[in-house]
Amino acid sequence: MPQPSPLPSARRRRLGVELRRLRERADLTATQAAALVGATQSRVSNIEAGRYGVSADRVRTIARHYDCTDEPLIDALTTLTGERRRGWWEEYRDILSPRMLDLTEVEHHATALRVAHIINIPGLLQTADHARALFGHTVPPLKPHEIEHRVSHRIKRQEILHREQPPPYTAIIHEAALRMRFGDRVTVRGQLHHLNELSELDDVTITVIPFAGGPFHTSGQGIDYFHGQVHQLDTVQLDTDHGAELIDAPAQLERYQRILDRAGQAALTPAKSRDYITRLAKDL
Repeated sequence: MPQPSPLPSARRRRLGVELRRLRERADLTATQAAALVGATQSRVSNIEAGRYGVSADRVRTIARHYDCTDEPLIDALTTLTGERRRGWWEEYRDILSPRMLDLTEVEHHATALRVAHIINIPGLLQTADHARALFGHTVPPLKPHEIEHRVSHRIKRQEILHREQPPPYTAIIHEAALRMRFGDRVTVRGQLHHLNELSELDDVTITVIPFAGGPFHTSGQGIDYFHGQVHQLDTVQLDTDHGAELIDAPAQLERYQRILDRAGQAALTPAKSRDYITRLAKDL
């Protein structure tokens, strides 16, 4: 009998969440579902908690018993199955927090990314010098080697923008983040130039909300929206003082889509944003 995994991956946990939602839509208890699929109630609970893996064929069987006929969703769920594959982020397992690694896993598998940041440059767009200065202001303070671990992890995350077939990436950045001084003038100017260089990539879109653009609804926290293979598997990451918070409740996903739409409407066009960033760099 396989033992439950003490460290289920983010994708395995998400599969469990979605299977639980399918069961609840079918108005079945875990005990009733176990009888239908030929398992124990504890095994159904462990699958839904992500502690047990499940095969693609098993997912299709479970979906059939739950009267789910959404084939695109079922196909997408099967991609979350199988043996746990060690991603590159596993080398940081004993160094960084599980929240950071969960974020990296979700980000790595996203089909598209859309972010809005008010006071910080998005992590995938940061230079190493900017990231190093940023991590130098954490509370409590990090030790030098801890800062370097976080910098190397952040820079490695950025490889998704340079894949042979990268996911489309759209960043909405407020002028406040562009003017925030992390590091000396050389570091700040280098970060602004880096943004414009990345904006030239085919799959990267960077837009700026200037101070003069007026107010729009947001709490001020960074929002990272990761698109899944189907919209039901989308995930939102919020920056908080206690670390990354991942959200996948349908109502919340819809809410943050609307917030991102509002932010996008307040932003300049990509071309005007590039000119705006250039002017800011010259004023330093």
